[in-house]
Amino acid sequence: MTEPGSNKNWKELLFTYRSYTPIPFLIVMIFFASPTKLSLLSGVVVALAGEFLRFWGVSYAGSETRTTGSVGGTQLVTSGPYAYVRNPLYVGNILMYLGIGIMSNALVPYLQFVALIYFVIQYWAIVSIEEVYLAKTFNEWPTYSSQVNRFIPGFTRFHGNADLIPNYPRAVRSERSSLIALTSMTVLLFAVYFIRGVV
Repeated sequence: MTEPGSNKNWKELLFTYRSYTPIPFLIVMIFFASPTKLSLLSGVVVALAGEFLRFWGVSYAGSETRTTGSVGGTQLVTSGPYAYVRNPLYVGNILMYLGIGIMSNALVPYLQFVALIYFVIQYWAIVSIEEVYLAKTFNEWPTYSSQVNRFIPGFTRFHGNADLIPNYPRAVRSERSSLIALTSMTVLLFAVYFIRGVV
C-alpha cells in the first residue's frame, strides 16, 4: 500500500479502474464476433451464472462494492455467497466475461484464454491489497480466511454474520449498470448472429 498523497501502485490502479479494463477485450470480441446457436446458448448460461452470483453477493454487501476510491469497507461480510467463497463478485465478473466471450465465438479459444488469464491476474492483484486492509481491520478475518477460499467456492458453509439479511431491492439498484451491460452485449451478439445468417 502507498502512503496517503503518494502515487498509487499498479495494484491500486487496477482497483480504481477495474470497471474499464474489460473494454479492450470487448472491442476485439465485437470486431471478430462469429456467434453460433451453441456459442450463444452456452455463453448465456455462463454469463447469467456470473450475474446471479454478483447479484447474490451485492444483496449482502451493498453498494460499497462499487467504490473506485481507496480500498475499504465498513464490515466483513461472511453470509450468503461469502460463506462459500471470499470474492463472489470477482468470480461472478470472470464468469460474465467468459460467458460473453463464449457467446461471441471470437478468436476461439485464444481470446477467451488470454482474457481469462488476464482477469484472474487482475483480481488476484486487487484482492491482495484488499486483504491487507481486511486483516488490519477485522478481528474475525484470520478465522474466515483460513476456512473460505479466495476464488474457488467450497462445499462447506462458513457460519458468520447470522443477523445479516439480503437486501434485494438495493441489489437491483446497484446492479442496474451490470444488467444493462450484459443485456446490451447479449442483444448485440444475437443481432450479429441473425444478420450474418441472413447475409
